Amino acid sequence: MIVITAPTGNIGHQVLDRVLASDRPVRVVVRDPAKLPAAVRDRVEVVAGSHGDPAVLDAAFAGAGTVFWLLPTDRRAATAEDAYTGFTRPAAEALRAHAVARVVDVTALGRGTPWAGRAGHVTASLAMDDLIAGTGVAFRALALPGFMDNLLRQARAIKEQGVFLDMLPADLRLPAVATRDVAAVAARLLLDGSWTGQESVPLLGPEDLSYADMAAVVSEVLGTPVVYRRIPAQALREYLTGAGSSPGMAQSLLDMMTAKENGLDAGVVRTARQAIDTPTTFRQWCEDVLKPAVLAA
Repeated sequence: MIVITAPTGNIGHQVLDRVLASDRPVRVVVRDPAKLPAAVRDRVEVVAGSHGDPAVLDAAFAGAGTVFWLLPTDRRAATAEDAYTGFTRPAAEALRAHAVARVVDVTALGRGTPWAGRAGHVTASLAMDDLIAGTGVAFRALALPGFMDNLLRQARAIKEQGVFLDMLPADLRLPAVATRDVAAVAARLLLDGSWTGQESVPLLGPEDLSYADMAAVVSEVLGTPVVYRRIPAQALREYLTGAGSSPGMAQSLLDMMTAKENGLDAGVVRTARQAIDTPTTFRQWCEDVLKPAVLAA
């Protein structure tokens, strides 16, 4: 039995679709089963509730061989530690109790870098990985940079104002990955019952890009000028708290961005294997995903 958490999210639904293309039995943990397409509900076993709930996990992990663990980050949590390790602690207990063999999770780049211990969300995510690894399961942590898909949050601003915003320098080149590539790697691991041990699996995308680079590509794909505008950290903090983030979670995100500016994502060298695993270029992603979203915004 393969258990998939957060199956209606951006990554989770893509993982679920790929796993369902096989003939393996699948169980999903979902707060609102009505959000699953009817065709999907007919093909999976559904455990309704939060995968932070010990009772829900007890039902979900019974008889499970492999689990896909995807954290639904709680922006209202008091701290990132509460949102990550606090939420995951019941899962660690359930993994032990049900002798689950394998876990694949979604985490972040940065382990082993000087900023790993002061990178907000990333620091908490790495601690979450340690909690899972401590159960003794065979474990693959998909270590990710920023998502290309994050730009979808600003589709309306791109369409109406020709601009997107963040707090990083315009010329800072960083890796970026498409969530569809992450989902493909996750599904492959979930369907492979042969791997053992515990490893981090960096997924870097095919190239490093700055926001200035991205703006140029977006402009070409959309056929209209689009620029990147850097905003002060305080402006981002005010936006986050105004949108419902707790002060602690807002600060955690700012700490992560500061760490990225100072080398958090530079601790892994891109290899040929990573290029094969994450082949989607930013230009191709813009053509396939961003352009339709902007047109529909």
